Order: sequence, then C-alpha cells, then structure tokens
Amino acid sequence: MGDYNTVKRILTRIYGDREGELAFERIMPLIEKFPVQKSHKEGYFSQEDVVLITYGDSLLGKGQVPLVTLHEFANTYLKDAISTVHFLPFFPWSSDDGFSVMDFSTINPELGSWEEVVAIGGDFQLMFDYVVNHFSSKGEWFENYLAGKEGYVDFAMEVNPATDLSQVTRPRALPLLSEYKKHDGSTVHLWTTFSADQIDFNFRSLDVLEKMIEVLLLYAQKGATILRLDAIAYLWKEIGTTCIHLSETHDMVKLFRSILDLVAPDVIIITETNVPHQENISYFGDGRDEAQMVYNFTLPPLLFYSFLKEDTTVLTNWAKGLHLESASNTFFNFTASHDGIGVRPLEGILPPEEIDALAEVVKANGGQVSYKRNPDGSDSPYELNITYVDAILADSESTQAEKFLASQAIQFVLPGVPATYIHSLVGSRNWLEGVKQTGRARTVNRAKLEVESLMSDLKDPESFRARIFFPYIDLIKIRKKQQAFHPNADFEILEIDPKVFAIKRYSQEQTIYALTNISSKDLSVSLSGNEVAAQMMDLITGEQIDTDSITLKPYQYMWLH
Repeated sequence: MGDYNTVKRILTRIYGDREGELAFERIMPLIEKFPVQKSHKEGYFSQEDVVLITYGDSLLGKGQVPLVTLHEFANTYLKDAISTVHFLPFFPWSSDDGFSVMDFSTINPELGSWEEVVAIGGDFQLMFDYVVNHFSSKGEWFENYLAGKEGYVDFAMEVNPATDLSQVTRPRALPLLSEYKKHDGSTVHLWTTFSADQIDFNFRSLDVLEKMIEVLLLYAQKGATILRLDAIAYLWKEIGTTCIHLSETHDMVKLFRSILDLVAPDVIIITETNVPHQENISYFGDGRDEAQMVYNFTLPPLLFYSFLKEDTTVLTNWAKGLHLESASNTFFNFTASHDGIGVRPLEGILPPEEIDALAEVVKANGGQVSYKRNPDGSDSPYELNITYVDAILADSESTQAEKFLASQAIQFVLPGVPATYIHSLVGSRNWLEGVKQTGRARTVNRAKLEVESLMSDLKDPESFRARIFFPYIDLIKIRKKQQAFHPNADFEILEIDPKVFAIKRYSQEQTIYALTNISSKDLSVSLSGNEVAAQMMDLITGEQIDTDSITLKPYQYMWLH
C-alpha cells in the first residue's frame, strides 16, 4: 500500500523541494476527494486472466452504438474465456485512430457513453488507455494554450528550432518540432514526438500534472482495473539527452503507482515501451514501486521469426531469461495489437540482416514496413504492418489456421497474462482496402467488422474465421483451469528439438509440459530424462501419451499433465 509520504518524496525528487511541495499541495485535494477502494484480491494476477484488445468500434451493428454491439458479442461468445476487455482510446480524437485525444474525460459519442463502458464493466474487468505523453492540437486544452489562458500557458514544450536535438531518440521518421501560431500572433515550435497533431505535454508544468492526475483518478473511478501508460518512455524531456527512459519518467510512473496504491490498490499499471527487453523490464522498478506489468514486446517478432525459420533456438534461449524476482510483476504476453509487429525489441537478439529479412517476408505476404529515423540520418525498420494471421502464412487455409493457433499456444504457456487482439481471435486477414482508404500502413489490422457478417462466418464451420475462433476459445478455456499457468507459477525451458518449443510450468498444485511443433514436418520427440511419468494426459485432446516417444504433427501443440 502507498502512503502520502511516498507521494511527497517522489514529487520532491522530480520537481525539487519548493516545487515538489507546491505539487503535493495541488494534487492532495484530488486524492483526498477520491472514494477509496479497498483491495479485494490476494494477488494482482491469476491463470484466469485473459485480456481482449479491441477498439470501441471494432464491431459494428445496425441501429446501436458500437459499445453495445461489442458488449452483446462478448456476452454471447466470450463470457467464459475473456476476463478483461482492453479498450484502445475511446475518447474524442483527431488523428492516429484515437491516440490524439481531444477530451480525456468523455467517451467519443460515436461509440457510446460512460454508461455503456460501466455496463461492460459489470460483466468483464476493464483496461483503459492513459494517453499520458501527448494531447490533440484540435482539442480545448491546446486551444487554451494558444490563447494564453491561465492554467494552460505551460502545457506544451516550446523549443528554439536552432537547438541541437540530435541526441533525441526518434520513434518516427518525422520532424521533432512542429510550428504553431499563438493567438497573439507569435510563432512557437513545439515538441511533437509522434506527429504535428500530437502535442507533447510539458510535465514540468504543475498545471499539466494536476490535470493528468485528475484523469488518472477518473479512469480508476470509472472501473479500470488496468491502466496502459501509452508512450510513457518519452514523457520527460531534457535537452542534451536521448529523452527516453529518463529518471524523471520512471519517477512519474512511481508517482502514478503510489497514488493508485493509496486510493485504488487493485488497479494495475502497465507500461507501453516498445524498446529492447532490458530497457522494457526496467519499468518494473524494484518490483513493488513501479509498473506491475510490462508488454512482452520481444515475443511477437521473435515468434514470427521462429515460425519463419522453423527453428526455436533463439526463442528458447531468450525465454530462459523471463524469470522475474517479484510476484507483484508479470509480463503482458501478446502476439498482435492495433499496431504492427515492432522489431526494435529484436535489437541485440537478431542481427540487422535477419530483421531486414523479416521485413521482406512481410512485404511478400501483403503487408508494409514502417521505418524510424536513426541519429546518423539512416532509416531502419521500426514496425511490420500486417495481421499476425497473414504474417504466419501457409499454403492452405486449414494449415494456416493450425499454424496460427500454434503461435498462440506458445503465448498461452509463457509466464505472464495473455492478451489477444480481436482480429487475431476472429482470424482477420490483411485489410488492404483500408490501407488504400487511409494511406496509413497501420490500418491493415484495424478493420471494422459488421457483426452480422462476422457471426454468419462463425456459424459456418468451414469458414476461415470459425477454424480459428472456436479452437482459440477452447484453448483459452482449458488454460484458465490450470494452476501451472498462474503468472507466478515457475517455469523451465526445455531443449528437446530445435523445431519444438518446450516449457515446463509448475506450481505446488500442478506440473504441465507444453510442447509446440513450429514446423511443417511430423516430429518424434521424447521427454525421457526429464523425470516424467511414462504416460501423461494431453489436456488439449484428452489422450494418453507415451512420454518416451511423442509424435507431433505439423503445428501440433500438447499440454501434458
């Protein structure tokens, strides 16, 4: 649990003694008026946690707002499988499919209202996006800044364009500064990490701090049990540095955590930092003072690479390093999200030419590649824009469904909480028409589906969507019953064949040996030498398996118990 002294201490570290005291005086009333929620959980996570990632309007129905459509679909098809719904930003927005927020406290009326969100929260846990790095140039806050309105004059970071900003880490091949004209006629150059429409907050301003703490508490009040800190790595800027992962940024995450520990101790913070693995896990802090979860960003590209090569060697070696010190921390395991497959986490794991080769495969499979600007002026792949279903391409639809499900089975056996993007769950292919419409590569896996058409596909057992959806749901339901898949259950990575990803998951109650053939070949493997019973049951099929001679069909996965 947090305490007020911790909050004050962190504020002093960020802002200094005098400003820290002022900051404390300003945010204390916000914290004190918040209705304190008691902790209801023994721990933060369990094996029953499975997250669905979706936009508020990923599913569209006739004559109703999309949030109602999603709620009805989830109640019909997902009730016993999904525990938590992660809504990508569902606020009024001006660009970047929701990540340029115009109003942080209201729901985009095209999607519904807080009433619909709270109703969904009655049946599922909720995860919201806390877009904490930037705000929209089309919203009221920015208009107030341009007008010089009291309380908003320091909202954005004004920088002299002659300043040397060459050390700043750039996630995009776009200018860092964007020019704007204030109402008094003066021209300013503002810090815009992601686009000219996404104005970075100036967190040196206590006005910004106060407003964003208010937003944080609002989301907890509206029922969020997980808060995703979007683009958090770039929050604090210090000219002359890389402006990524600065100590003040880590302290800001600790501040959010300490405030939530005081008033809503069950709310989990997850940091969205699409960076190499060691930098990513630094957001766990000491295990108890920063984020409870981080995205396992290395998994999607490394899994894709492994299936492409039909070789688990690199994946196996990497997975050995997934042990965590604290039971209060775990990974958020996913293979696909609204963004593409980020490849920066592969730095130091794969050589650049292998990453370039992945980019070529994505282009061949109908996807696109997004590039980032390097300090030397060169560009390198940043993100592979393709649905995960089409990244894991195969010769026939039936084989492709099996191959894709095998990739998801690996996600489900790794230590952590699994999360599934809605388009993975329903087997969506590349939305190339959408890319043509928007001109944006990321649109490829952001299709909006007519729910009637989707349900019609799901009723046809021969359809591609049905071949993925129902086995996927069955897999989740089996997983949720296994104590050995608790995020804190221990694990050991086994090396039984380069074409098989093998992991032993075990708790006091249960041990499971999970094997996945990532190749297009029949394989014969053995668990002898691992001190296992001569026969074990496969939880997937219910069959008894001789452990000294196991036959795995192409892309078959077994969970032996």
